[in-house]
Amino acid sequence: MVTGVDHHGNPCCSLPSLEGSKSLAADSFTCRRRRRRRGGRGGGDMSVQVCCLSFRQPYAGLILDGVKTVESRWRPLLAPLENQTLAVHIAQRDWEGEEWRAVLSGPLGMNRAQIQALRESGERFGRGVVAGLVDVGGTWLCPASLQEEELQPLERSAVLIGLQEKHLTHLSNPRWLKQPLSARGGRDLWTVEIPAELLP
Repeated sequence: MVTGVDHHGNPCCSLPSLEGSKSLAADSFTCRRRRRRRGGRGGGDMSVQVCCLSFRQPYAGLILDGVKTVESRWRPLLAPLENQTLAVHIAQRDWEGEEWRAVLSGPLGMNRAQIQALRESGERFGRGVVAGLVDVGGTWLCPASLQEEELQPLERSAVLIGLQEKHLTHLSNPRWLKQPLSARGGRDLWTVEIPAELLP
């Protein structure tokens, strides 16, 4: 099983990609399990450890609502997690810039009401929480020489412009947790422990 590395250099367990699966909990035996003690007694519920990455709004919500299917980074941060599942953390701060709005209203043809509904959906759990899961696909470098007709579909998928020379990663099968998990965001990848009862 491929594992990622968090920002401390420690390996983090990544759930195998379950695209098309309705429930992660049923297959969570493939990931490391831990018992959480309650009241100092031996009994406890199962939980899973997953690599996590923080996203600013509105991109966190756009990923979990299936609108954003390509993530862009200046380095291949998500490459080690190919065919694994990533936890999506919602950062406290907003994305600086309005490129997302231009793509939604332009190439994706959304009106103001549709954009507002998307934003409200993305804020359902608030900020500073692990909100959902998404499967990580392949990562590739977007060449600077990419022609406009090839670049535009990528910009629609990333809900962002200016992708040349960035590392792009395909995302699929997004799903919200049943309830948010409060967590302080980390830098780059880190490991989060998600109680099994929160898994979709």
